[in-house]
Amino acid sequence: MAIHRYYTLTLSEKLLYTSFLLLVGLGYLMATAYLYVTHEMNDNKPGLSVADVANSYYGNRSGTRLEAAIRGPMAGFIEEEDRGTMVAWLKSGAPEKTFEGDIKPILSKTCLNCHVASSGQNLPDFSSYAGLHKYAEVDTGMSMASLLKLSHIHLFGISILLFILGFIFIQSEVNVHFKRFLVVSPMIAVFVDVLAWFLTKWDAHYAVVVIVAGAVLGFSMAAQILISLYQIWLLKAPAHPDLHPPLK
Repeated sequence: MAIHRYYTLTLSEKLLYTSFLLLVGLGYLMATAYLYVTHEMNDNKPGLSVADVANSYYGNRSGTRLEAAIRGPMAGFIEEEDRGTMVAWLKSGAPEKTFEGDIKPILSKTCLNCHVASSGQNLPDFSSYAGLHKYAEVDTGMSMASLLKLSHIHLFGISILLFILGFIFIQSEVNVHFKRFLVVSPMIAVFVDVLAWFLTKWDAHYAVVVIVAGAVLGFSMAAQILISLYQIWLLKAPAHPDLHPPLK
């Protein structure tokens, strides 16, 4: 199959490629922002860290999922005094006998606008002790079912996106070894990233691998997008095209 060079593309092809590359770049930035806001504060500290990633997959096994939530992403929805009361209740074993008197009033103020079956938001129902109790158990991170669901979506979706991105990028005029690295490295990074989720579920130390794989994926995608955009519009045809080496 013959592959075009950027300077042989029609204006329609250039506009199509450019639109796709810009949308992919924007989508990746949005995904990065989403990961930041959903993982930040998992370790109760501002900023994204290795501990935040580890707590997402391995869990914070010194506390409960509910405690991690009210100290982390949900901290802004609960007052300090109420949070202290709930944490003390959780650390005492979350007894049912004090739920109605001590905890239910706090939930009514802070959580039950959303965390109730009638809200229609597909969120956990905290209106009863039974609904809350499973989140008052030790936090072991993302469930295996959630990991499997996220993994197959990630592998299918990202691999297709990377194939299209790579198909556009291989028309660029760069060092052939660098080109092959940029085409293959994000595919490997996605595989390693997903594998590291399961490894981190088993051992929190593998959270570093998740971050490194994500960084490699981001670098490779950014390089492909930026190089392609630059050459699509600014690469000039050679003076003697017949003498130009074949594209590799």
